[in-house]
Amino acid sequence: MIFIDACLGKETPRTPVWMMRQAGRCIPEYRALRKEVGSFISMTKNPDVVCKATILPVDKFGVDAAILFSDILNLPMEMGLPLRFEAGVGPIFDETISTASDVEKLGNGSEKLTYVYESVKKIREELADDKALIGFAGSPWTIATYMVEGRGSKQYPKIKKMVYSDNETLHALLKVNTAQTIKYLKNQIKAGANAVMVFDSWGGALEKEKFFEFSWNYMLEISDSIKKEYPNIPIILFSKGTGLYLEDMVEGNFDVIGVDWNTPIEYANNIINNKKVIQGNMEPCRLYSKEATKEGVQNIAKVMKNRKHIFNLGHGILPDTPWENVKYFVDLVKEITNKRS
Repeated sequence: MIFIDACLGKETPRTPVWMMRQAGRCIPEYRALRKEVGSFISMTKNPDVVCKATILPVDKFGVDAAILFSDILNLPMEMGLPLRFEAGVGPIFDETISTASDVEKLGNGSEKLTYVYESVKKIREELADDKALIGFAGSPWTIATYMVEGRGSKQYPKIKKMVYSDNETLHALLKVNTAQTIKYLKNQIKAGANAVMVFDSWGGALEKEKFFEFSWNYMLEISDSIKKEYPNIPIILFSKGTGLYLEDMVEGNFDVIGVDWNTPIEYANNIINNKKVIQGNMEPCRLYSKEATKEGVQNIAKVMKNRKHIFNLGHGILPDTPWENVKYFVDLVKEITNKRS
C-alpha cells in the first residue's frame, strides 16, 4: 500500500493523497445515503452504511486511503454522555463533566463500540487490497472540551477555567479519556485498520505550556502504548492551530505529523526536516476553484519534493465543495508527484 509505505518513510513512486472529512460531505451519493438512513448517529451505528460511506470517496476520487466513517464523539457518548445533533448548532451533550464525581461515573465506552469494530472489519473485507484503511479517534483534550462545554465553543470558558483553577479534575478526565482512546484504537487495529490517526481539533485553544501539559503529552501516551503492541501500524497525530509549537512536537513514538493549512508548509518542512512524515496541508477553500487548487498543489509539491510527505488538506473538506474539483485535486497530485513521469 503506497499510503502505508509513505507513513513509514519508505520510498514511493509518487506522493499518496487522501483528505480529511472525505467520507461524504460534498458527494451527492453520500447526501442521498444520509437522507435514506436518517440521523448521523444512526448512520455511524450501521456497519453496512458505514462501509458504503467509507468506500464511496475511494471509488469516486481515487484516493489512496479510506478513513473510517464515524465521529470522535461516539466514544464519550458510549462512556455515558447522551449525544444529539442539532441543526445549525452541531453536536450537543446535555449532560456534562464539571466535577471529579462526574469523571468517576464515566463508563467503559470502548467496550460498547462493537458497531465500530464490525464496521472496520466489513470495510477491510470490501476495500481494495491496495487501499489503506485509517481508524481514528479524537484526542483526549478535544474530547474533554466537548464533555465539559457540552458543545463546540469559540472561547472554551468552562474547560479553560478547569485548566487554571481545577487541573486535578481535568487531568483525571484526560487520563480516563486516554485509557479509553488507547483501547478504542487498538480494537480498531484488531478489526483491520491499517493505520490510526488522532485528531486534536482544539489543541490551538491552549497556550504553549498548557498545550503540552493537557493535550500533546496525552497524545504521546496513546502513541507509545499502540506502538508497544503494534510497532508496524503507522500513527498520525494532527493538532490544529499549533503550528508555532512544531519545534517541540517532532520527537515522539509516532510516524506522521499532520500540519494545518495556516501553518506555512515551508516553515513546517524546515522544522520537521524529514524527522517525521508530514501530512497536509492545502487550504480546503482552494478546492472551490481549480485554478486555486492547481496553485496550491504546485506550491506544496515543490516544497515537499523528495521529502517524506502525504498530500492532504490542512483541515476537512467543506460541504459545498464541488466534487469535480476534489477529483481534480487528487488527479493533479498524482500527476505532479509521479516520479516516473
